[in-house]
Amino acid sequence: MSSSVKSFKDQKYHQLKQQCIKQRQLFEDPEFPASDESLFYNRFPPGRVEWKRPKELCDDPCLFVNGISAHDLHQGKLGNCWFVAACSCLALWENLWQKVIPCFKEQEWDSKRPQKYAGIFHFQFWYFGEWTDVVIDDRLPTINGELIYCHSNVKNEFWSALLEKAYAKLAGSYEALDGGTAADAIIDFTGAVAESIDLVKGKYSENISEQMKLFEELQKVHKRGGLISCSITSSSPSDTEVETEMGLIIGHAYSVTAVQKVHLGERLLFSFKSEKLFMIRMRNPWGKKEWNGAWSDQSEEWKKVSDSERKSLGLIVQNDGEFWMAFEDWCKNFTDVDVCRIVNTSYFSIHKTWEKKMVRGAWTKHSEPLKNRSGGCFDYRATFLQNPQYVFDVKKAEDKVLISLQQQDQRIYKKDGKGDNFPIGFEIFKVELNREYRIHKLQMQEHTHCVPEEAPYTGSLCSYPNDIPSWHHHCVYPEALYRCTIKTQGAEAR
Repeated sequence: MSSSVKSFKDQKYHQLKQQCIKQRQLFEDPEFPASDESLFYNRFPPGRVEWKRPKELCDDPCLFVNGISAHDLHQGKLGNCWFVAACSCLALWENLWQKVIPCFKEQEWDSKRPQKYAGIFHFQFWYFGEWTDVVIDDRLPTINGELIYCHSNVKNEFWSALLEKAYAKLAGSYEALDGGTAADAIIDFTGAVAESIDLVKGKYSENISEQMKLFEELQKVHKRGGLISCSITSSSPSDTEVETEMGLIIGHAYSVTAVQKVHLGERLLFSFKSEKLFMIRMRNPWGKKEWNGAWSDQSEEWKKVSDSERKSLGLIVQNDGEFWMAFEDWCKNFTDVDVCRIVNTSYFSIHKTWEKKMVRGAWTKHSEPLKNRSGGCFDYRATFLQNPQYVFDVKKAEDKVLISLQQQDQRIYKKDGKGDNFPIGFEIFKVELNREYRIHKLQMQEHTHCVPEEAPYTGSLCSYPNDIPSWHHHCVYPEALYRCTIKTQGAEAR
């Protein structure tokens, strides 16, 4: 394991595995035992739970059956559609899932060498700015011999169930995964930078020009290996997971699996041959319940598309949870989209485009104003400048800056009656070119406001290049424990 990867709970996978093989016993994880405390802290499962190893559930267990696919996943009896949607996104990109599931061939069952199997697996997550290796045993919760949480549509495939267990261990329990956003999990899978877009507030269903800009942006993100999810906000708790007339589920996360321009085929009149449709494909983590409007699996619209085009799109007419929509309909029916960009900062890549600076800190209180670092949001003008401050330069108009502010997930404290994240945000101010020290006097100058207007909490918050004016010298004020990452695109930005 790379020295840059931290071991969760100080458990070393290879050491533990070799120890189990030497002692000829299967691993039992003392840090996440096969007991009720690993399952829940408040809500009991719907039946008598038995923890079983994959070999007790089938004769030939595998990590993967015919590779990994977004179609492998089904949600189970836990409200973590956001996690399953993120897994579906992850499965689309080999370079990403192989980081989360390291040495996958070595972890696979080997029928020719059963003595090498020790009932131990490990997965890696980008946990608050560090790659963290999480070790688990292979005992999985079942009721009546069936997996009760995330599982594959193939009975002997276990990568998704084991990955979910590792993520539950990181969170403290399975129940702690009940409720979240796909962006949360995608960040933990990839270290990506997430942006949340409100389709309603942005009026994307009405403004065709902005709609097309969004389509082009999502298509570019997807082509570059970014991960996208979407959902329909529920107006009340009673609306959650209610099915609309069009077959969509309210308060439910969907993974976006394709963003494409589709050419209409030869069956139309000659004058329409060059016509293109703007299309988006999604998957429901339930593995069923699909959009039933225009361009749904069996709709008449597909007759307009040539057989070759349908084949290239991978159109499969079956109730597998995956479906296409016209982008215009998508903007009208969905309310929120999370766009997670994979930002390339590697010095060893010929495609490196960004420089990165990451700092950690905390909003800490002190009775002396000069030592206080908890000044509140911008509404508290008298104390606002007591917050942490970070200076950066943008020397050219073409240079771009991306800022990500993230707090440590509080999910692990849910069992103690806590676990809610805090409202976070930041402000960006133009300052003097020769500014080297903290600002102590607030002047009304150009600034960018990066605080969510209405949110009980936000796990991470971003400002994208088009939000940052091309001033020269800037200061960012995070407004709790946090991680602030500033990435610049341009040789002279720092």
